[in-house]
Amino acid sequence: MMIVNPLAREFVLFCINRRGQEWPALYDEMSRVAGRHLFRGLGYNELKKLGISLSLVNIDDTIKIVDAVRTQVQ
Repeated sequence: MMIVNPLAREFVLFCINRRGQEWPALYDEMSRVAGRHLFRGLGYNELKKLGISLSLVNIDDTIKIVDAVRTQVQ
């Protein structure tokens, strides 16, 4: 089981609650939330430090985090 930073987990859940779990709508919502600092004032750089990169280069790692959070919730 993947260990996810608790704040990163909360961010993913926040976005899921706003938009649902379907990809790419969830990715769009995560980008929107980060761009507007809607979750605890966190933006792209702060989220990247938590392990959530919204760069397409690192999207596979972010998808793994999202999948881990989904699994924990179910």
